[in-house]
Amino acid sequence: MSPRRRSTRIILISLLAVAVLVLGGAIAVLLPILTHQSAGGSGQRVPDTAVERVEATGADDRVRSLEAVGESGKPVDLGAIEPGQRITVLGSGFDSGIGIYLAICGIPADPEEKPGPCLGGIPQGATEGTVDKSALSSAWITNDWAWRAFATHRYGDEGSFEVTLTVPDPTVDGFDCRTSRCAISTRADHTATKDRVQDMLLPVWYAKSA
Repeated sequence: MSPRRRSTRIILISLLAVAVLVLGGAIAVLLPILTHQSAGGSGQRVPDTAVERVEATGADDRVRSLEAVGESGKPVDLGAIEPGQRITVLGSGFDSGIGIYLAICGIPADPEEKPGPCLGGIPQGATEGTVDKSALSSAWITNDWAWRAFATHRYGDEGSFEVTLTVPDPTVDGFDCRTSRCAISTRADHTATKDRVQDMLLPVWYAKSA
């Protein structure tokens, strides 16, 4: 075999190996999304009044909790939040195998529907993996190897997390949290969009001046 043919063959084999690796990576990312089965609902009954903490036992027998505190751990009045206010959200008991989005969202009329619309949008820099965590109005929490470089946070022990949100303006695309029921919400991310087991809702009301 001539040197030129040998060189061409090596190049073709190398390109084929790269293609196989890329395809394998794509399958590894997409397969869990396409095959994910819903674990059921979160089991939460959403309170009608402002509370600082909610807890529920999901269909997967996990006891999830969602709590909000003000700066320095001080109590926060979720019945009168304002844009620009910083609220620290504490979660526990979540399934770390299912990523979640955290934001202020509309409370769905049907618990089988995901919370939404949501305020705050996609965290700036999330698509580049360069999120500024000092001014988040929404967050993405995941331990998934394929996505964690782009997420804002990871789960801690036993499905816990701590995220400080900056309260966004109360409106988005015609939806208004001053006239519709809203909550600090968790919901499964794009890898398990139809799974409602991670949905937890901590109701909020915007101050009249907002």
